[in-house]
Amino acid sequence: MDIHNFSIIGISVRTTNENGQSGQDIPALWNKFISEGVADKITNKLNNDIICVYTDYEKDHNKPYTTILGCPVENLDCIPEGLTGKIIESDNYDKFTPKGNLADGIVYNEWLKIWDSGLNRIFTSDFEIYGKKAQDRENAEVDIYIAVQ
Repeated sequence: MDIHNFSIIGISVRTTNENGQSGQDIPALWNKFISEGVADKITNKLNNDIICVYTDYEKDHNKPYTTILGCPVENLDCIPEGLTGKIIESDNYDKFTPKGNLADGIVYNEWLKIWDSGLNRIFTSDFEIYGKKAQDRENAEVDIYIAVQ
């Protein structure tokens, strides 16, 4: 599935899956995003979707990478202070859609399957979209896009 490039503005953290570090850093990023009302600081949003991007991979999912949590925007002309902007380049993606209760770790469990799947990943940018179908936390659907050759 081809995805055309898009821009995102949000908050970011450099993390790694080694020693469970991302399991601390990414929930902390979500907590900051919600508690500080980051979405409200982004002025040129295309919609109210929340996008979690994994990018700037040092090598693969076992090495450091950057996580950006934000919203899709028209452009990067006005990035509020303290926030990060990035263009996610056009690429070929495989789509995965875990369904169920977000509190049960459906997204993380899907990632475990992806990591073990043997997909021909290119480690440019991968992302999750929390759209309208993710609003009902107990019956959520989250789209995960993995960049592949």
